[in-house]
This record gives sequence, C-alpha cells and structure tokens, in this order.
Amino acid sequence: MKNLSIIDEFVMLGLSTDPDIQTMLFVLFLGIYLLTLMGNLMMILVIRADPHLHTPMYFFLGHLSFLDICYSSVTVPKMLQNFLSQKKTISVWGCITQSFFFIFSGGTEGCLLSAMAYDRYAAICHPLLYTVIMNGPLCTAMASAAWLMGFLNSLVNNLCAQSLQFCGPNIISHFSCELPSLFPLSCSDTTPNTILLTGSAAFLGLVTLLLILFSYSKIILAILSISSKGRVKAFSTCSSHLTMVLLFYGMALFRYISPSSGSVLERVVSIQYGVITSLVNPLIYSFKNQEVKAALQRILKQQICV
Repeated sequence: MKNLSIIDEFVMLGLSTDPDIQTMLFVLFLGIYLLTLMGNLMMILVIRADPHLHTPMYFFLGHLSFLDICYSSVTVPKMLQNFLSQKKTISVWGCITQSFFFIFSGGTEGCLLSAMAYDRYAAICHPLLYTVIMNGPLCTAMASAAWLMGFLNSLVNNLCAQSLQFCGPNIISHFSCELPSLFPLSCSDTTPNTILLTGSAAFLGLVTLLLILFSYSKIILAILSISSKGRVKAFSTCSSHLTMVLLFYGMALFRYISPSSGSVLERVVSIQYGVITSLVNPLIYSFKNQEVKAALQRILKQQICV
C-alpha cells in the first residue's frame, strides 16, 4: 500500500467512444432531459395553480414530479457535458457526491411510490373513509418519511464510501458515478461497503415493493367487483402504474444487489431507472388523467380571458 499513489479523479467511459455516436447521443439525451424538465415542471405548476387538484393524490404526484427533476438532474447534465468533452473526468469527491444524490433520489422515489400506492388503495377500497384516512397531517408525514428514508439510506452508504482509497485504475465503465461501479476500483477492502449497500437496497426496496404489491392486490380485488366499463378503465390505469413500478424496482434492485461487471447491460439498466423513468412518470401518472387534462383546459381558458 505504501507504494501505491492515491488518485483524485475518475475517467468515465460513458455510453460510447465514437465521436459521431456521442454527438447523436448528446442530441437524444438533451431532448429527453428537456422533455423531463418540461413535463414535470408543468405537472407541478398545474397542481399548484388548480384548487381541484389540491388532494392527497396530487400532493404526492407533486412531490414525485419535483423528485424526478432532481433525479435526472443528478446525472444527465454531467453525461451531456462528457459527450462533448475530450476530458471525461470527475473528481473522487464529486463522484461520491453524485452517488449520494443519486441514491437519495432513488430511495426517496421508492418510498413515495409506496405512499402513492397506499393512497390509491384507500381511495378505491375505502372511498367513504378516504378523506378521513388520507388527512393532511398523514400525507405530510408520509411524504416527509419518504424523503427522510431516502436521505438516511444514502447518507450511511456514502459516509462509509468516503473512507475508501482509490489507487488505480481510475476508469469507470459507466456514464455516472454509482457505488457498485466504484467498489471494484478501490484498493481498500470494500466487503463491508458491499454488504451495507446490498443489504440497505434489498431492505428498502423489498419493504416498499411489498407494500406496493399489497396495495395493488387489494385494488385489483376491489376492481373485480365493479361494472365492466369501469373495470376496464381502472385496470388500464392500475396496469400502467404497476408496470412502471415493477420496471423501476426490477432494474434498480438488479443494479444494486448484483455484482458490478461494467457491462453494456448495466448501463442500459441505469438509463431505464435513472433517466427514462423520470420522463415517463408524468405521462403515466398524470397526463393520462382526465382531472389533469380538465385542469389544463381551465388554466388555458383563464390565461386566454386575461
């Protein structure tokens, strides 16, 4: 160890080393990022502007939209910079900081999705008691708990990662700094870090996923008892929600529980839960909703009248 030099920056290989492909990827991901920002910002503004959307469901959707903006902003701007830069480097401190906010955002999103699933369970399975069950203090407590759980999970893992020493190689076969990609580059013993990351990801992921599956199983049973026309609409909504949830959880758990190999598959998986999810969430959860469409129409009419 005495003969090893401590490195202070990493080189990220990204998605491709071909300059032409990098230019195309820059245009593609810039478009995705701008659409993500516009879609989620619009959702936040519509929820704040329309009193009809001041309900528990849209309270959580507002948090989810803000979180998706943060989630994509953690990695995409740096990835876009690297597409056009010859020097694709990031400092060790910057890498761990990026990892902190990435895990923070991902953990919080999992907890928020479980809170949203419980909200839908209360609305569909207990409609007469919905306003009593999902009262203001409970919604605030659930949202606060989601942010707190995500923060604590990320804080513990990244505090432990700060004690690691990196002596080379310093090449990350990825487009962002995630702890599974950093551990193989360390010359310290990463066994405790790997166990902690795997254990915390499995615990937080599986607990929130089980809560989501429990809520949706109750919802599906309730849907089966309603009329055929309403059943088709409800199944369409629930299936789209559940599909996005399972994709997000499946990809994230695969990335953080399985050993890192630096393969192309890992980068594709990370793009799905770190970039695409933030783009699709407002479409799946919000803009397919008739209440959101009606709110947009009311806001546009008000602006035209003014």
